[in-house]
Amino acid sequence: MITNFFIPELNNHDVQELWFQQDGATCHTARATIDLLKDTFGDRLISRFGPVNWLPRSCDLTPLDYFLWGYVKSLVYADKPQTLDHLEYNIRRVIADIRPQMLEKVIEN
Repeated sequence: MITNFFIPELNNHDVQELWFQQDGATCHTARATIDLLKDTFGDRLISRFGPVNWLPRSCDLTPLDYFLWGYVKSLVYADKPQTLDHLEYNIRRVIADIRPQMLEKVIEN
């Protein structure tokens, strides 16, 4: 998924100042995964084994856990995608529709 979808999608955008936050799940912290993410994000990687330690209770990071991922998932699966292409389309559409103002309100609250 990372190699075939995520990294190619990133290459379509200007990500020179983008940070990547990752949780500490075992599959997410495998050496191959961490090496790939370090190559892609350099010192802009927030991870258990990355250059910036993952802070599980940081008030700045928890809105992703407590709001954003649930919000995205509910919209992505609303029409019950039956194919990988449909799922990928929904993910792109939902993420593209998120406005900075929404994220600012989430962080404020």
